[in-house]
Amino acid sequence: MALVAPGLLGWALGTALQLGQAALWPGWVYGLFVLLALILIALAAINKIAIWLAAGSGALRWLAALLGGLVLSFGLCGVRAVAFSYTSLDANLEGRDVQLVGVVVAMPQRSEAGLRFRLQVESARLDGAPAPVPPVVDLAWYSGMLAFGMGGSATQWELQRQPDGLRAGERWQMTVRLKAPHGGRNPHGFDYELWLWEQGVQATGSVRAGPKDVAPQRLADTWQHPVERARQAVRDSIYLHVADRHLAGVIAALVVGDQNAIERADWDLFRATGVAHLMSISGLHVTMFAWLAAAAVGWLWRRSDSLGWRAGEAWPVPQVALVGGVLLATGYAVFSGWGVPSQRTVWMLATMGLLRVGGRQWPWPSVCLLACAVVLAVDPYALLQAGFWLSFVAVAVLFATDSGASHAHSISTGGRFGLMLREQWTITLALAPLTLLLFQQVSVVGLLANLLAIPWVTLVVTPLCMLGMVVPPLWQAAALAIDALGWVLQMLALVPFATFSVAAPALWMSVSAIVGGVLLVLRLPWAWRALGVPLLLPVLLWQTPRPPMGHFGLLAADIGQGNAVLVRTAGHTLVYDTGPRFGLDSDAGQRVLVPLLRALGERVDTVVVSHRDSDHSGGAASLLATQPQARLLSSVEAGNPLQAVRAVQPCMAGQSWAWDGVQFDVLHPQATDYGNVQKPNALSCVLRITNGTYTALLVADIEQPQEAALLAQRVPLRADVLLVPHHGSKTSSSPAFLDAVQPHFALVQAGYRNRFGHPAPLVLERYQARGIPVVDSSHCGAASWQTTAPAQMHCDRQDDPRYWQHHPP
Repeated sequence: MALVAPGLLGWALGTALQLGQAALWPGWVYGLFVLLALILIALAAINKIAIWLAAGSGALRWLAALLGGLVLSFGLCGVRAVAFSYTSLDANLEGRDVQLVGVVVAMPQRSEAGLRFRLQVESARLDGAPAPVPPVVDLAWYSGMLAFGMGGSATQWELQRQPDGLRAGERWQMTVRLKAPHGGRNPHGFDYELWLWEQGVQATGSVRAGPKDVAPQRLADTWQHPVERARQAVRDSIYLHVADRHLAGVIAALVVGDQNAIERADWDLFRATGVAHLMSISGLHVTMFAWLAAAAVGWLWRRSDSLGWRAGEAWPVPQVALVGGVLLATGYAVFSGWGVPSQRTVWMLATMGLLRVGGRQWPWPSVCLLACAVVLAVDPYALLQAGFWLSFVAVAVLFATDSGASHAHSISTGGRFGLMLREQWTITLALAPLTLLLFQQVSVVGLLANLLAIPWVTLVVTPLCMLGMVVPPLWQAAALAIDALGWVLQMLALVPFATFSVAAPALWMSVSAIVGGVLLVLRLPWAWRALGVPLLLPVLLWQTPRPPMGHFGLLAADIGQGNAVLVRTAGHTLVYDTGPRFGLDSDAGQRVLVPLLRALGERVDTVVVSHRDSDHSGGAASLLATQPQARLLSSVEAGNPLQAVRAVQPCMAGQSWAWDGVQFDVLHPQATDYGNVQKPNALSCVLRITNGTYTALLVADIEQPQEAALLAQRVPLRADVLLVPHHGSKTSSSPAFLDAVQPHFALVQAGYRNRFGHPAPLVLERYQARGIPVVDSSHCGAASWQTTAPAQMHCDRQDDPRYWQHHPP
């Protein structure tokens, strides 16, 4: 036992070190690490070595166990990563029509855009010959009209065929277009490529189901993936019995773990009130299920004699109940999607169950370390998930504070309520710094909301949801209970300052704050607890450094096909365009800009939406909803939906203002352009930003006629940084315009392998001929430039590389 804890700790540390690598080493190097680890573990197991005895063998054996676990974990994790990297998609297959035969491995996700599903590939052919395709691919089967066109070709619109139904376990034959996993890379943003890597996916793509394509064909209905088939059947039944889709989505999340079923507005409400952890299968749900299952198994086992089984004489009832509860809870966790909180709970329950059956008792840190090591052995990348840290820290804090739950059966009802209140206060205070680190936001009303929601969800909502699988009408009762809870949460969310946000702090500040929060809740003298207060202050007082007076900075967010640029001066912030809209419930504002602005602690003064095209205005509503003080400057027409969100001030040439020694000038459109042009691109708001020494020119989607107009008006166009017109379309970036601007850097915000072929090769040649470096978001990720260092353009992909990230050709 003395060597188990350091070995488990070393396992976690080794996993962390391997995940921090910027690039993978050759596989044989990791193999040597595994061999070295086995040698260290063997040495640690030897009790008598003379040289160790002289120096104090206990400490050296402890160190050997730590290093053995660390090196073994590092090596095995590296071997796994190298093996998986060999299954990556051949770049020559990207964008080509490949015929696949495969089995649907997970329940599909339907949205207004179509269907998304995961396919386990059994065979692949390109032009009749076998093709090397990754074993698992993520596919989208779009509905309605879909645009196609690559390499600058004219866009074609095709009506896509849609299946009547697509179910897990079915074998399909279909034609697809694949590409390597590629997602946006932004500071403090979601790492889509890591998520796909963790899921075992090395290619994404779309089903070709147009009128000129061979129709996808269902080949067979197999019995593979029965758990996913059952989950999908239950989810479909929930939607059949509950008419309100947003309530049905919450029920589906609680029963089968389908968190995608919860609508965005509901997630926003749950996060604002601090109860989001209750709306997915969490450790609380699994523990409750295990307790109920153990009670049921114990009841049946006690009555086995009366039923003639005589089983109770062979195995004691407590042990059978314990084993049965853990096994049934494991089945429930698997059925609900096997998330990190569920895994953590199952492994902890299994560990404690085995120890109790074996008559042993480990200290709680060893139990936590064992559960942690098992989770990381199954899924090393769980270490990079917020849920992993929140789950394990919460459990560790409860163990460390010894709230008295172990003898809760012997106290009164009032005492139990006090115990629950203290536990919730302990968790809220201890996890607040960690929550700020992970999400830059914490719910102020979370304590009260959880005091109401935890018993309601645990004792009313979840049992009704689960019993609905046997008696479906109970789902209606569950929907009413969820609706009532939603009303209470909405009242709490309307409380002023219901949430508290801070800029993303440095790592040392976060660690300091976490230690401070834990100190405040530990059962220590108040003199020791008081030391936690100053440890919290660095996080609470932290502000992101801003440009000095007379300087400004740009951050071009990686939002795919569209524009979104953050401009910061010493005391003001402007957002130029807000990126694309991805669907009815998703846009770049909600996915990228709002989290980015929160992480930077930004209060936006002005939002410029250059024109009405959705790849520039798609995220505006989400952004403006979180920035009520921001004014809106745009060229959108009077009937545009944005007019209902915020009063729009038309952008016109001649408008100007100054912030902190930095001048902002609108160069286009002219007042006479409104009503005289037909294309929205021609009304793009052109913004020139300068401090007198360095200049940036943001031009959105202007085309060559507008470029010629700017040249004819003899406005100052010379700039150090140019946002490339129309994402590098061949209709823009005329030679005369580039000669007038003469930028030192040209920024292209365009999606990877976008259907428009942006940036066009001909346009890139013009920039290259003039020696102008082109920085595109597909290769760079988020790009940042400062007037304090005008010769440098920082790329998020290059500044913070990870071995799982995609490297476009």
